[in-house]
Amino acid sequence: MDLAYIPSPSTGVIHLGPIPLRGYAFCIIIGVFVAVWLGNRRWIARGGKPGTVADIAVWAVPFGLVGGRLYHVITDYQLYFGEGRNWVDAFKIWEGGLGIWGAIALGAVGAWIGCRLRGIPLPAWADALAPGIALAQACGRWGNWFNQELYGRATDLPWALKISEGPNRVAGTYHPTFLYESLWCVGVALLVIWADRRFKLGHGRAFALYVAAYCVGRGWIEYMRVDEAHHILGVRLNVWTSIVVFLLAVTYLVLSAKLRPGREAIVEPDRELSGGSEPAAGAGSESATVKADAASGAEAGSATKADAGAVPKAGAAAEATPEAGATAEDKTTGGDEAAGAKAPEAKKL
Repeated sequence: MDLAYIPSPSTGVIHLGPIPLRGYAFCIIIGVFVAVWLGNRRWIARGGKPGTVADIAVWAVPFGLVGGRLYHVITDYQLYFGEGRNWVDAFKIWEGGLGIWGAIALGAVGAWIGCRLRGIPLPAWADALAPGIALAQACGRWGNWFNQELYGRATDLPWALKISEGPNRVAGTYHPTFLYESLWCVGVALLVIWADRRFKLGHGRAFALYVAAYCVGRGWIEYMRVDEAHHILGVRLNVWTSIVVFLLAVTYLVLSAKLRPGREAIVEPDRELSGGSEPAAGAGSESATVKADAASGAEAGSATKADAGAVPKAGAAAEATPEAGATAEDKTTGGDEAAGAKAPEAKKL
C-alpha cells in the first residue's frame, strides 16, 4: 500500500458550457506570459525599448508551436500514421505532444524575422529571453501532469506519481519525470540569471548556456522515461539529441567568448528614433537652432547699422580735426610772436 504519492487529476479538461478549457493549453499560455514578462525586464535592463520582446514573440511563439508539433509528429509518426491510427490526430495539439527541439529551432526562425523587422541583433534578444524560456518550460511540463503522460519507471518513493488506467497507460505509481524536468528548468533559469550578472554574457552566450544546461538535465530525465520512443544503439532518440545539442552549445560558448568577448554596448540601435518623445525633443532642438540663427542674424544686422551710423560721425570728427590743427597752429604762432617781442627788451636791459 502506497502511503504517499502525487495524485493525478481525474481529467485534463473542464467544460465551460460548449467551450473546453484544457489544462495543457493553460500551462503553455502561462509559460509564454512568464517568458515574455521576464524577457522584457531583462531587455530593458540591457538598454532596450519596452515592448520589443513582446513584438518579436508574436513571431517566435507561433513558429515555435508549429516547430514543436512537427518534431513530435515526425519522431513519433507511428502514433498518427501507423496501422489503425488516424492522421487527423496529428493536428490535435491540445492532447499533448510538443518537442522542445523543434520548438526552439523553428521559434528561432520566427524570432529572426521579428528581429530583422525591428533592426536588432537576434543573439542579444535570445540572451534576454533565455531564462524566461526555461521558466516557460517549467510551466509547460505541468501540462503533462494534466494529461497523465511522460512519466518514468515504476517506483514506490513518497513523491511517486499515481497514474490511473487509460489509453496507452497502466495504473500504478511512477517517477514524476514531468516534475523533475520542471524543477530542473527552474534551476537552469536561476543559473543563467546568475551567470549573466556575474560574467556579463553577451552575443548569444546566455542563450547557449541555457541550452547546454537544459540538455544535461534532459539527458538523464529522458533516460528514466518509459513512454514509446525510437532508439539508436539502444538509447532513446532524445538522449542522442541532447548530447549533440549540448556539444554544439558548448562549442558556441567557447568560440564566441574568443571571437566576440564582452557584451553588446547597444542592443536596440534605433531606440532614439522609435520613441514618441524623442522626435519631439529633436524638433524642439531644431526649432531652437533656427531661433538662435535668427537672433544671430538680427544681432549682425544691428551691428551693421551701428557701424554704418558710426561712419558719418567719424567723418565729422575728421572734418573737425583741421580746425583743431589750425587752432593749435595759431596758438603756436602767437606764442612764438610773444617770445620774439620779449627778446629785444631783454637786449635793451
